[in-house]
Amino acid sequence: QVQLVESGGGPVQSGDSLTLSCTPSGRSFQTYTMAWFRQAPGKEREFVAARRRSGGTTHYSDSVKGRFTISKDNAKNTVYLQMTRLNPEDTAVYYCAADSGVILSQLRVASSYDYWGQGTQVTVSS
Repeated sequence: QVQLVESGGGPVQSGDSLTLSCTPSGRSFQTYTMAWFRQAPGKEREFVAARRRSGGTTHYSDSVKGRFTISKDNAKNTVYLQMTRLNPEDTAVYYCAADSGVILSQLRVASSYDYWGQGTQVTVSS
């Protein structure tokens, strides 16, 4: 079974950058689509970014496009979410997710993913 461990969250100032990491354990995630979601207090979990297992194409929500980058380092078995120009609206718990069978039309749907990390808090102050 795949277990995902996120790290890298913390408090930052508006305009700062931060990189989150997600390291799976239990098996290789080479054949998995990897994604990041976030959940702010009182809100539903929302899609942030994904990297498809087929071809490695990346997808982003409109709110983070151009500011966030999802990437994967196969040698380190780690997926990253590089976040730049952070603003208070980015404050949330960020979750790493993985699944081997997500189709393109369901990429942004949280219930499409079978494996989740415990989350890491990102707090952006103005």
